[in-house]
Amino acid sequence: MQEWRSQNGDLWVFGYGSLIWRPDLPYSEQRRATVHGWHRALQMWSHVNRGTPECPGLVFALLSGGSCQGMVFRVPATLVPSVFPALWQREMPMPVYDPRWLLCRTPQGSVRALGFTLSRRSPYFTAALTDGEYRRIFAHAQGIYGSTRDYAESTLRELQRLGIRDRALARIMHAAQAGKIDP
Repeated sequence: MQEWRSQNGDLWVFGYGSLIWRPDLPYSEQRRATVHGWHRALQMWSHVNRGTPECPGLVFALLSGGSCQGMVFRVPATLVPSVFPALWQREMPMPVYDPRWLLCRTPQGSVRALGFTLSRRSPYFTAALTDGEYRRIFAHAQGIYGSTRDYAESTLRELQRLGIRDRALARIMHAAQAGKIDP
């Protein structure tokens, strides 16, 4: 909030997962956007939203390297003081993400947006998962906002609707649907 106050303008938020299909914030504008230097990855453990401590689920994170297409949402400056706490509670109920300002390229020009990234040093970073691990997690992980599988499917469906290709997510979903689901 302090950094936003120093800018004294509207707040842009970069969405790359559920923020794309369920922004839950009052915005005056949305744009398709690309961030370079970060990529979307289903490689963050979730012990609340999409899983439990006994059966962890997964959520998306922005990991360093590559690029990511998503959406930016403009929250009018007058609404930021009331919107920011709810956004923070949604994205940071536990201090897992590393929030940072990202340069987002849009067809109408670049904007500086708040994004939620993850360090590979975080204990919540999964590292590489096998197809079998994804199948097991998709079959069992359920949190307060639903299953990991539904979350990933909703994200892929919205990305496809927007014309955004995410080959890694499409491959994970295909692998999760192929073969027998391990009990």
